[in-house]
Amino acid sequence: MKLLPVLILAATPVQAERMRFPPADEAGRDPSLLAFRDALLAHVAERDTEAVVAAACPDIHLGHGGSGGPEELRERLTLPPDTLAEEYRDQADDMREAYWVALEQTLAAPGYFDDMGEFWMPHQWRIRLPASVDPIHAYFVTGTRVALRDRADGDARILDQISHEVVLIADHDPQAEYQKVMLTDGTRGFMHRDYLWSMVGHRAALVKSDDGRWQLCTFVSGD
Repeated sequence: MKLLPVLILAATPVQAERMRFPPADEAGRDPSLLAFRDALLAHVAERDTEAVVAAACPDIHLGHGGSGGPEELRERLTLPPDTLAEEYRDQADDMREAYWVALEQTLAAPGYFDDMGEFWMPHQWRIRLPASVDPIHAYFVTGTRVALRDRADGDARILDQISHEVVLIADHDPQAEYQKVMLTDGTRGFMHRDYLWSMVGHRAALVKSDDGRWQLCTFVSGD
């Protein structure tokens, strides 16, 4: 199953014309998809492992070098401490919850149908970055009129308000509330991390089987 981005960010950093990619959720094109996604989100919110596993494809792709499949999904959702290296076992609860939260946020994001009829989330995954941009450093601004500030402070002067654009972060600091970003036209400033979604972050695909049932068939992150 291959994801094919269909939009082009026709620009390079510093020389670019800024472009916006407003979210447009295409799920409403198929009421059965809406019903499936709503039910799956409810199971995720309840942290119902067995219901989520039952909604997965027999060959669900989970990336990270694993073989995939429902049993691997179950292991990721439950994350038994003894499956981790000893130095990480005390972090199992936090890591498990982070995986659930990522799944919930991804399924709740606007999505789109690809050429194969598969439904992908989030919608910004269809953006094709120019070859000059390292996807690791690219982030999508998920909010509307998000403040770009001149310092890493919520009271700092607002330079601009950004809606649904790709920005670049050369040195992402997961501990920092405000990240130093560069817009595609070279403008620099600081934005709150809550509105920045990595362009190699989590994405998911829902696929309709031959008998008309929707299933979760991909949940991955990375380049």
